[in-house]
Formats: sequence, structure tokens, C-alpha cells
Amino acid sequence: MQTLLPLLARGAVLSPFKRPRPDAAFPPNRLVLPGVRIDLARLAAYERACGFPTGADALPLTYPHVLGFPLAMRIMASRAFPLPLLGLVHTSIEVTRLREPAATGEYELAVHVEGLAPHRRGTEATVVTGARVDGSLVWESKSTYLARHRTAADTRTAANARTAADASTAAGARTAAHVSSAEPKPLPVVAEWRLAGDVGRRYAAVSGDRNPIHLHPLTARLFGFPRAIAHGMWTVARCLAEQPVDASVHLRAEFKSPVLLPGTVTYAADGGRFELRGGERVHLTGELREHRANSA
Repeated sequence: MQTLLPLLARGAVLSPFKRPRPDAAFPPNRLVLPGVRIDLARLAAYERACGFPTGADALPLTYPHVLGFPLAMRIMASRAFPLPLLGLVHTSIEVTRLREPAATGEYELAVHVEGLAPHRRGTEATVVTGARVDGSLVWESKSTYLARHRTAADTRTAANARTAADASTAAGARTAAHVSSAEPKPLPVVAEWRLAGDVGRRYAAVSGDRNPIHLHPLTARLFGFPRAIAHGMWTVARCLAEQPVDASVHLRAEFKSPVLLPGTVTYAADGGRFELRGGERVHLTGELREHRANSA
């Protein structure tokens, strides 16, 4: 598996020179890697780290993301990518699996940036990864990555702060009941997981993603976290390991807040919906639903 440390270093060096904005130019190229075969020993290590059963004929739903991530990093660490790699936050992922990729198959991987979009906290990039067999698409993901920066909305918010505060105070008692009733009810708890402090290091070893925020409290503190945090894709994979997943399926997951390590979280699920919580804080929400060819 390709190490990502040189790409992380390059992205870190270039980050201070990036000026993110939604209308910035982004790399138009599509990186393609043909002839990809699965290292079955590494796959088994990934399955163990995430809680999947080992030795299945098909790849776990999230594993093609791991295979394509080095290509995505090559783009995001490049000079042409307009968002700084340092501080970039993975906010969501959508996966469409048209059929189960075999663990013994051969794949062509391709990655490109679909576009940039304004976000209330900055600028968001959508990165698309696809896996093909004999020219036919079998798996595709769309990940969104957020670069936080000041926006026009921030300026308007600051200018209207006093007015908003007064209005909120006056209306608070009247709207509290409505807000409470509009919030979705928590899903039923299925299990409680105690996460060890080395979860980030173990996932880094099997995924190649050695971002320092996941590895050690000291390196995490350099980026504003009190302790190391779990990889978002590990949290998704760990939840999916507890879920029945159809061969042809669509996944949508949103990363809401970081999971500090070590720590305790609750896994909750109902049908195809699932979430990961720590006390009252929601870390992850997700939903699985059947993929229909005519809805693609």
C-alpha cells in the first residue's frame, strides 16, 4: 500500500499559500490507475480493524475508498487544488455499489474533483472515486471536504448580531416547544463500544491514512484537538460491519463531530438508518437503501 506521508508533507507545505473560495479553479484532470488487484492479507487486516468478518468473497462496502484514497490525496495535495490540505474536514460520503466487487477481482480506479460549492463555514469540494471492471462501473463514491474560512455570511451575521440576539430572546419561550418537537428522535441503541487510544494508529496501518490528528495526543493537539480522533471512515466502516448490506446499495453518511480516543460511543440503528453517539453528541449519521438502476 502506498504511503501517504510524502503527500501529506507536500500538502502541508502548500497549505499556507492556498486562498479557498467557491469560484476558484480546480484540477480538471482525472487520475486513473488500471490493473489494481487486492492484497488479501491487507484486506484481512482492514476487515479485522473495522469489525468485518474476514475471508468474504466480496469487498466490504467501504474498501474501494481505501484503494482510491492515494489518488485522491495526489489531487488534494497538488498545487492546482485550491483548498488547503491542512485543516480540510471530511464532511460526508455517498457510496453507490452497483454490484459486489470480488476480493479476487482486478479494477481500474479513477478519481476526479467534481466541483466546488459555497458552504456556510467556507468552501466545500466534491471528490469522486470510481471502480470499474472490464470498463463497467461497479462502485462509486462522492466525498465532500470542507475548508473553513470567513464568508460573506459571517460578515452579515456579525453586522446583525445585536438584532438577532434581541429577536431570539423575545421569541425563545414561544419557539422552544416547536424546535424540540421538530428534532428527530434518537435511534434505538444497539451496542456500546469502548474505543482504545490506538484505534487511529491501527486504522492508519491498514488504510494508509496517517494524518497526525489520528495518531497520538501530542500530534492531535497541534491541530486543536485535546486527544487523537478516530478516522471518519473507520466510524462508518465499524457501523456497517454491524449492518446487513445488500449487493446493490446506496450509502449516505455525514460526519457530525469528531470521536476522541480513547472514548466510549453508542451505536444505534433502525432498519437502514444508523448513527454513532457519545452522550448527547452525534458523531455520525448514515443510511443504507437499495440501489435501483433507474434511480442512478
